[in-house]
Amino acid sequence: MTGSFGSIFKIPDLRRKILFTLGMVVVYRLGSHIPTPGINAQALGYMLGQMRGTVFGLYDIFVGGALSRASIFALGIMPYISASIVFQLLGSVFPYLERLQREEEGRKKVNQYTRYATVALAIIQSSTIAIYLESQPATQFGPIVMQSGFFFRLLTIITLTSGTMLAMWLGEQITDRGIGNGISFLIFIGCLDSTPQDIGRTIAMVQAGEISWLALVLLAAVVFAVYAGVVLLTMAVLKIPVVYQGRVVGRQMYREHRTHLPIRVWTAGVIPIIFAQSLVVFPSTFAQFIKAPWLQSMQRILSAGGWLYDLLYAALIIFFTYFYTSVVFNARDIADNLRKYGGAVPGKQAGEKTAEYIDRSLTLIMLPGAVSLVIIALLPSFLMNALRVPFYFGGTTLMIIVGVALDTLQQIEAHLVMRHYEGLVKGGKFQGRRFG
Repeated sequence: MTGSFGSIFKIPDLRRKILFTLGMVVVYRLGSHIPTPGINAQALGYMLGQMRGTVFGLYDIFVGGALSRASIFALGIMPYISASIVFQLLGSVFPYLERLQREEEGRKKVNQYTRYATVALAIIQSSTIAIYLESQPATQFGPIVMQSGFFFRLLTIITLTSGTMLAMWLGEQITDRGIGNGISFLIFIGCLDSTPQDIGRTIAMVQAGEISWLALVLLAAVVFAVYAGVVLLTMAVLKIPVVYQGRVVGRQMYREHRTHLPIRVWTAGVIPIIFAQSLVVFPSTFAQFIKAPWLQSMQRILSAGGWLYDLLYAALIIFFTYFYTSVVFNARDIADNLRKYGGAVPGKQAGEKTAEYIDRSLTLIMLPGAVSLVIIALLPSFLMNALRVPFYFGGTTLMIIVGVALDTLQQIEAHLVMRHYEGLVKGGKFQGRRFG
C-alpha cells in the first residue's frame, strides 16, 4: 500500500487534483476563522456551549465549529444541502421537475434553481440568526451583539449569505477540478474539525484520573469497531443477476454478457439520521425561544439520553429510511433502463415483473439497513454516557466521514488503475458514497 500511495504523486493530473483540493480546503478553513463583524465570538461560543442538545449544536458540528466562532462561514454549505434535498423531494411530487432531473439540460436547470433556493435560504437563516442574537441577554463575556439595529442585521445577512455562496463555489471547484465530491468534502472537513481537541481533552482526563486507562482502551476498541462496521455497511450491496443478450450492431457482434445490479443496504445514505436528528431536537430548540410550561415539560421528557428520546429517534430513522429510499430509488425506471439496453433479470419478464422483483429485493434489505442505522446512531450516545467521555461522535458524523473518505479513495483508486498502477488495496475495490 505504501508503494501505491507513493504512485499517487507520480501522476501529474492526479497530483494536481489533490493539491488543488488541499488548497481549496485551506481557503475554507481560513475562512472559518474570519469573524462576522459586530458579533462577540467568545460570548456566542459560550451561549452555544449551553445549547449542545439543540439544532444549533447539530448545525455547528456540520460547519466545523464556524457557527460558535461567529465566522463568515457560520452557515457553511448547509443551505445548499437543504435546497438540494428539497428539490430532490419535489421531483417525486411534480412531474415537471421529475422530467428535468432525467435530462442533461434539465439537470443544469434544476442546479440553477437550487442555487437560487440556496441564496433565499441563506438570507432567511442569516436574518433569523441576527434577530435571535440581538434578543439574547449578555453572557459573562459580555453582550453577544456589539451594537444591535438595522445595520447589524443587514451586515450579518450580507456576510453570512456571501460566505455560503463562497463555500458553495469552493465545493463546486473541488468537484470540477479537484478530487472527490466538493460539497461532501467540505462537510467532511467540518466534521473532523474538533477531533484533535477532543482527543486532547480525553488524554488530559485520563492523566487527571477522571477516566481510567481501561475505559480509554475500551473506548478506542469500540470506536474502531463502529468505524469498521460503518465501512462494511456503506460498501454492502445486494447483487441482482442481470444478463445482456448477444446482439449485432452494424458489423460488430456482441456476445451475451452477465453482470449484476447492486442495491446498497444503505440506499438512503445518511439522510434518515439527519432528518430524524433534526426533528427530535426541535423541542429543545423551541424551548430556547418559547418559555411555555408545556414546551419545557416536553424538553425534559425528550432530553437526549432518555428512553423516550431514543425510542422516538429510532422510530424516525426507520420511517425516513423507508420514505427517502422510495424517493431516490425507482424500481420501474431501473427496469425500463434494463429493457432499453437489452438487459434482463433471469427468470423474470422484462418490464413490470422485473420492477416488482427489484422492489421486493429492495424491501428485503431495507429493514436490516434501517435497524443498522439505528444502532450506528444510538451507540455513540450510549458510549458517551457509560464512559463519560468529553466529546460527541454521532452516527451522522461517522457516516459522513466514512462515506466521503471511501468516495475519495475510490476516485484515487480509479486514477491509479486507469494508468496501470497498483490500486490502493490489492484485490479489492473501494465503493464510496457521496453525501445524501
